[in-house]
Amino acid sequence: MKKVFKLFGILSFILLTLTSCSKDDDPKDNILFAGTYKGKITYIKGLKTISKAKGSVFVSKVGDTYSFKFSDDIPPLRGIKIEKGENKFDIGWGKGSIIVIDESKLNIKMIKDSAFWTANCKR
Repeated sequence: MKKVFKLFGILSFILLTLTSCSKDDDPKDNILFAGTYKGKITYIKGLKTISKAKGSVFVSKVGDTYSFKFSDDIPPLRGIKIEKGENKFDIGWGKGSIIVIDESKLNIKMIKDSAFWTANCKR
């Protein structure tokens, strides 16, 4: 029975997310958000480099926590907290990470665990 409730919860979340996010919706204005941004994406870790001019990033948000799922076997970024009503996650250029997102653009420059992600995408 717990599995049924869990499955129902997941399906409800997906349905609400997909039906509530038009291209005019700014993620900062929503508790739930899901959208795909397309453009140039890059991932570098050690000798491994993945760079795609026509990649995509699927963005989901629950509360103040974002997840960024990249195409082309680039590892996702999860658990990124952006303050309610804000469009920017900034660790500071001294540490090298910034994410800016709104209804039409996504820009990522993220350094985490000796890896580097970039995205310059539009929705």
